[in-house]
Amino acid sequence: MPILPTQVSTPRRLFVTTALPYANGSFHVGHIMEYIQADIWVRFQRMQGHEVHFVGADDAHGAPIMLKAEAEGITPQQLVARIAAERPKYLQGFHISFDNWHSTDSPENVELSQDIYRKLKAAGLIYSKPVEQFYDPVKGMFLADRYIKGECPNCGAKDQYGDACENCSSVYQPTDLKNPYSTLSGAAPVMKTSDHFFFKLSDPRCVDFLREWVGDRLQSQVANKAKEWLDGEGEKALGDWDISRDAPYFGIPIPDAPGKYFYVWLDAPVGYLASFKNYCAKKGMDFDAFLADPRSEQIHFIGKDIIYFHTLFWPAMLKFADYKVPDNVHVHGFITVSGEKMSKSRGTGISPLRYLDIGMNPEWLRYYIAAKLNANVEDVDFNPDDFVARVNSDLVGKYINIASRCAGFISKRFDGKMLEKDNGNAIIAAMQEAAAPIKELFEAREFAKALREIMSLADKANVFVDLNKPWEVAKTGKPADLHRTCTDALQMFRLLTIYLKPVLPTLAASVEKFLNVGPLAWSDAASLLPADHRINDYKHLMTRVDPKQLDALFEIEEERAKVTASTPHPATPAKSGVPAAPATNQADPISIDDFAKIDLRIARIVKAEHVEGADKLLKLTLDVGALGTRQVFAGIKSAYEPAKLEGRLTVVVANLAPRKMKFGLSEGMVLAASGDAPGLYLLAPDAGAEPGMRVK
Repeated sequence: MPILPTQVSTPRRLFVTTALPYANGSFHVGHIMEYIQADIWVRFQRMQGHEVHFVGADDAHGAPIMLKAEAEGITPQQLVARIAAERPKYLQGFHISFDNWHSTDSPENVELSQDIYRKLKAAGLIYSKPVEQFYDPVKGMFLADRYIKGECPNCGAKDQYGDACENCSSVYQPTDLKNPYSTLSGAAPVMKTSDHFFFKLSDPRCVDFLREWVGDRLQSQVANKAKEWLDGEGEKALGDWDISRDAPYFGIPIPDAPGKYFYVWLDAPVGYLASFKNYCAKKGMDFDAFLADPRSEQIHFIGKDIIYFHTLFWPAMLKFADYKVPDNVHVHGFITVSGEKMSKSRGTGISPLRYLDIGMNPEWLRYYIAAKLNANVEDVDFNPDDFVARVNSDLVGKYINIASRCAGFISKRFDGKMLEKDNGNAIIAAMQEAAAPIKELFEAREFAKALREIMSLADKANVFVDLNKPWEVAKTGKPADLHRTCTDALQMFRLLTIYLKPVLPTLAASVEKFLNVGPLAWSDAASLLPADHRINDYKHLMTRVDPKQLDALFEIEEERAKVTASTPHPATPAKSGVPAAPATNQADPISIDDFAKIDLRIARIVKAEHVEGADKLLKLTLDVGALGTRQVFAGIKSAYEPAKLEGRLTVVVANLAPRKMKFGLSEGMVLAASGDAPGLYLLAPDAGAEPGMRVK
């Protein structure tokens, strides 16, 4: 566990970041979970009166973005700008309080990345050596493993990627593949040599620094993993880092090597500094002076899948380029849904935008995620039933319930005025004393424990209200007792609001308006509302979750699963989650008239492309002769690379009613064969057939 800062008389100076999302797609719920975690911690620090600067950015470079933009006929900058335009809806929708959002494709990032490179080179930590790798002669570019396929050298399975076989699970080098081909062009790659630049991470200076650095800045699980890498020997020894890529590449040019670019993982974390520098310029702050200030703290929140980069390369780069090194790197696990890894095809994904669009309260999700988070590197599970029960029970049934049962009496019977504080109320005193331990839990990112403590206090407040029964006292003609009970209950409600404010900022703002107070700080827990303080009329603060909303949240994925299993999807039923009938079973007979209703046509596949966010689908553009061009989504991604389909003839059901899908309109169905064994096989007509011909 990282060491908690001791109590200081002067405010802390915090520079906080989250991992940069790759700018080739929309946010998923894993991003939102990380942003919520960091945002809660940031808001908590602001409530302490600390100086906090919270920044983010898009990770905007690399081959995937370049190739996706090329496929869409736009520039990488246009693609990144389109993705960036979506960000505010998500960030504002979930009340994420970033001070600045920037991009790694920025002048600041070019300047900082090149400066770090020059300083590392001057320190003797950059060298070059020739590297032999596959090259696509058609695309004119070197190929990363993900862009190479071929036959497995072990089992002979076709269409396997360049690093591992999905059929027999063997691991190998791309050069081991039989009959390799480029997934970008379909061409057979050739071996070609190019000089690459390396960061000498294995240098004793780097290793010695990292051994010391990981000591108290990381969770124990992460520190132990980093030490494994540092202590490795032989093949497991810490290796140097290839930091260059050859043109064509969308990235930052290496200043003294024409045609060479920084590998995206070099300039991506520099994007933290670039965003902060951009923010400093906007605010008139001295960027260099802030980083040089020994009081300044640099804090990163990241997922467990990128700790290698953030606990080895990143701090070493900064140290030997004479930049401030991170003070803490806080690592979290993944988010699962009902115990399963997120998968859109199985309907186990959560779309954050869908969540907002159907009107679900973003603070329900903030609370639920916080109630699951701790300081360990553990996965967080979203369970729909648990979500409904926890939000409705804790937030509405316990917390909101206190105000809803007591506020009306103060407004209607006592002109909205509170009584003086009751020094004899042990529950209020206990709530105030809880400020310190709850503060420690928030500081340590033990949010689940903090919320359990807060809800335990809410339970005590509800017991107090239940025992004193203001609704019955109101009938007995004892206004003093009624006034005291409701005043004390609202004092408790105010204290609970202070503790929940980092998690529920918008709800807290509504409570502040209702209580007629300014923005609540953590130190406000030491005092109570004074006598004769006038509150405003109570308005309903939060509704319960309707289970039907959860159905609506997931139905888009369920509908897609149904669609991909039927109309536009020629995959076998078994691949769609429904047991396949034995191949020997014959379907019920139909008449020749029934068959005549099906308009089967020859079609040429003009274009085939991947569908972002789809696990099984390819998008096909078909030439159907006199019938024109059709767009069809086909579930054949597992069997075919898009580049190898273009120009092929196939058979399409031309008079199938168009089906609106999440990804667009599917205007037919291509036919494929399948059996009990794995494999899908597109039907292909004999030579001489032309697009538009009928199949009879």
